[in-house]
Amino acid sequence: MIQSMTGYGKSKLEVAGKTFVAELKSLNSKHLDANVRLPSELRELELPLRNRLSKALGRGKVDLSLQVEKHEAESSAKINIKVVESYLSQLQQFPSSTNGDDNRLLQIAMSMPNALSSEKNELEKEDSEAVYKVLEMALEQINQFRTDEGEVLKKDFELRIDNLTELLLKVKDIDPERIAHVKSRLRKGIEDLKEKVDENRFEQELIYYIEKYDITEEKTRLDNHLDYFNKALNSSDSNGRKLNFICQEIGREINTIGSKSNFAPMQKAVVQMKDELEKIKEQLLNVL
Repeated sequence: MIQSMTGYGKSKLEVAGKTFVAELKSLNSKHLDANVRLPSELRELELPLRNRLSKALGRGKVDLSLQVEKHEAESSAKINIKVVESYLSQLQQFPSSTNGDDNRLLQIAMSMPNALSSEKNELEKEDSEAVYKVLEMALEQINQFRTDEGEVLKKDFELRIDNLTELLLKVKDIDPERIAHVKSRLRKGIEDLKEKVDENRFEQELIYYIEKYDITEEKTRLDNHLDYFNKALNSSDSNGRKLNFICQEIGREINTIGSKSNFAPMQKAVVQMKDELEKIKEQLLNVL
């Protein structure tokens, strides 16, 4: 089953008084191009998170936004007691400025630099576990989105291949008429010259001309490529790169038929085939 590279997933998880929110968006790209936005306290997880995105999503232009919201006002600051005591000791040398008011002295000391320090900067284990869990939830959603989009693409590909198959049948039906037209045109050209011709030589030249513009092999190969595309589309290892390679082979045979056709009704069918193929190529850009 093919997957689209377009997807979206959002998940939320509440753990230990915090809400973790992960949002994922992806678009088509030849390689994995991940943009990860994290709170500063989660920065150390960026590399493992990128590795997880690469493993789970393969390729595409991916945006990951992860936020952490605290439910309650929590203070992670601690008083540097020794620093504050030092400030108080120095301030007490200027009693005239505070009139001996201890509360006033303490207020001044607490407002001085380094009176407060962060409690800790290390990431808690339960926080990192919550980050990975909420990411997995978002990945599950985006992959389901990609699978659903892939099903839509698959139906469109099947329609286009059916159209190409019908057009190929039309080319096969036109081919005998094209050969008769070539013979008639050559015969008329000789008659216009008002020259007698050796019928044996004429037949030899005609056979050479017809063989030069014969499309039997192209029709057979194109038939095989269309069948192979359908089989690859339904295989377990189906992917955009493989389908694109088959698409190139289909295009090569269509172009050769067009260059050899030399007959307006067949050239019209070839133009329609090229149009269907372009629609397939455009959609293939979005297949994982």
